[in-house]
Amino acid sequence: MILIKKITTLGASLLLTACNLIPVERVSQEAQIAPITASINTPAIVTAPAIQTTQTIEPAEQTSPIQANVTSDPSQEALAQTLRRIQSTILLANITQSEPFWHLPLDLTRPDPYAQYPDDLYQVIRRNLHFNLEIDDKRVASQLKWYASHQNYLNRVSERASRYMFHIVAELQARDMPMDLALLPIVESAFDPFAYSHGRASGMWQFIPSTGLMFGLKQDWWYDGRRDVVESTRAALDYLTHLNKMFDGDWLLALASYNSGPGTVRKAQRKNRRAGKATDFWHLDLPRETEAYVPKMIALATLFKNPEAYGVVLPEVSTEPFFKIVQTGGQIDLAQAAALAKMELSDLYMLNPGYNRWATDPDGPHQLLVFTDREQIFNDNIAQLPSNQRLTWDRYSIVNGDSLITIARKFNVTVSVIKDVNGLKGNLIRAGDKLMIPVASENDNFYALSADSRLKVKQDALGSSDLTRIDHRITYGDTFWDLSMKYNVSVKSLAKWNNMAPRDLLMPGQLLVVWVKPNRVTSVSASASADQRKIVRKVGYVVRNGDSLYRIADKFNVRISDIQKWNVVSKYLQPGDRLTLYVDVTNIN
Repeated sequence: MILIKKITTLGASLLLTACNLIPVERVSQEAQIAPITASINTPAIVTAPAIQTTQTIEPAEQTSPIQANVTSDPSQEALAQTLRRIQSTILLANITQSEPFWHLPLDLTRPDPYAQYPDDLYQVIRRNLHFNLEIDDKRVASQLKWYASHQNYLNRVSERASRYMFHIVAELQARDMPMDLALLPIVESAFDPFAYSHGRASGMWQFIPSTGLMFGLKQDWWYDGRRDVVESTRAALDYLTHLNKMFDGDWLLALASYNSGPGTVRKAQRKNRRAGKATDFWHLDLPRETEAYVPKMIALATLFKNPEAYGVVLPEVSTEPFFKIVQTGGQIDLAQAAALAKMELSDLYMLNPGYNRWATDPDGPHQLLVFTDREQIFNDNIAQLPSNQRLTWDRYSIVNGDSLITIARKFNVTVSVIKDVNGLKGNLIRAGDKLMIPVASENDNFYALSADSRLKVKQDALGSSDLTRIDHRITYGDTFWDLSMKYNVSVKSLAKWNNMAPRDLLMPGQLLVVWVKPNRVTSVSASASADQRKIVRKVGYVVRNGDSLYRIADKFNVRISDIQKWNVVSKYLQPGDRLTLYVDVTNIN
C-alpha cells in the first residue's frame, strides 16, 4: 500500500513537470477555419503537442471527473492551473476560429412569405395584419370554409371595394389602427354603400340612425351621412377607437361591441365573472350574430393573408387613390355635376351614395367625390359656371286648393326648401302668387341611384310574377303589423318590398306597395271600402285665433278646396266661425 502511494505521488510529480514543459501555442489558421464547416453542435478537438494522447474537451458546462478531483485537492494546485490554461487555450481557439470572416457583412435576408402575391393594396393589408390568426375555434373554421368556397362572392366584393379601399387603408395607417379593420365592411355590407339592414342600419359601415347622429353623421331628406364614403369611414374609425379604449385595448371585444353594442358585451362579461369564467370574446355568451361576427373577421384576415393555401385568387386592387374631393360651392344638380366632371351619373352616385335626391343638400356638405383624374377637369368647369345655373328652376303659379305640402310632393322637394328659396316665413300661400321651385334637370329615370329611383326598382321587382300589386297610402295609425294582417302578407316581406326595415316609422301620405295573390285583391278592396265608410265622419269645427284654411286643412288632412266646397267661407277666417268638415277620424294631425 505504501509502495503504491509513493508511485502515485511520483507519477503526479512527473505529470506536473511535463505539463509545465507543454508549449502554449496559438491554434493555426487552418485549425481555426476547419471547424466552420462542421456542425455547430460538434465538440472542439485540440491536440497538445507534448502529450501522446488526444483529449476531447467537453463543453464548459460539463466538467470532467479528473479535473474535478484535481482541482479539489490543494496539493495538486499547479496541475490544476495547467489544465485551466489548456482549457482557456481551447476556448480562445473556439471563439476566434471564424476571425477571417469577421470583416464580411452579415446576411440577414429571409425568404419573403408574400413574394408570390401581386404588389397591390391587398399586399399592404397582408403585411400589416395585427390580429392573432392562430385561433383554433370551430366558428372560425366554418366561416373560413364558406369564404374559401365562394370565389365569385370575393370577386364581387373586391370590385366594390376597389372604389373605397385606398381611402380606408390610408385612414387606418394615419391613425395607426390594425389593418385588419379594412376588411370589416365585407362583414358589414359586402362593401355595398346602399346596403340597408333589418335593424335600420345603413351604408358601408352599417350605422343605425342613433349611433350615426352620435358620431356626427347628418341625416335628412336630401342627404344621409351614414352612406357618405368619407364621413361614414371617419365615424366608423372614431367609434371603433372609442370601443377599443372602453375594453382596454381588446380589439375583438371592440368588434363584438360594434355589432351588438357595448352594453350587450359588458353584460356577458359580468355574467362570466360571477361564474368564475374568462371574459375574453371566445368565452362570452353573446347573440348568435355577434358570435359569428368576430370569427368572420378572423377568417377573412386568414384568407387574405394566405389565399393560395385555400385555393382562392384575390383580384388586384390598385395602390393609387381612386377618388378626390372637390368643392361645389353650394347646392348643385348631380346630373350637371357629372357633366362637369365628364363622368357617368351612376359612377358619381357610387362615389357619393350619401345624396338621396337629384341634387346635393342645400345646407351642405358642399363637396363631391370624383375620379382622381377628373379633379382638375371639374374644378376648371365649375369655376366657369354661374352660381344661378347650378340648379334648374320652375316658376309655379299657385292655384286654389294648393298647399305647400301638395306643391312639395308634386315637385319632389321639401316644404322647407320651397320656403327657403322663396323667403316664406309661414305656411300661408295665395292663389295667383308665383313660387320658384328647384327641379331636376333630367327625368326621374336618369337619376337611377337616387333614393326614389332605388325605391321604385324595389317596389316593381315582382312585376313579372303572378302576384298583383296594390298601392296603399299610409294614414295615421297604420303599422306594419296591421297592414300585414290586412293583406295577409308577412311584415318582413312588406318591409322588403318597400326598401324598409320592419322597425321603420310609417309616415302619413307615404305610399307602400303590397304584392298579393290575385284571389286576395277583391276581398282586400271590399275590406278597404268598408273601412273607408266607417272612418269618414262629419265634424263641426270652431275657428280659433291664428287659424287659417291651410292650418285647418293640414290638421284634418283634407284639401283647402274641399273646405271651401263644404262651407261658404270668406277669404279670411274669423275666430268663432263654424265649419263643417268630412274627415277620416283616424287621419288627423
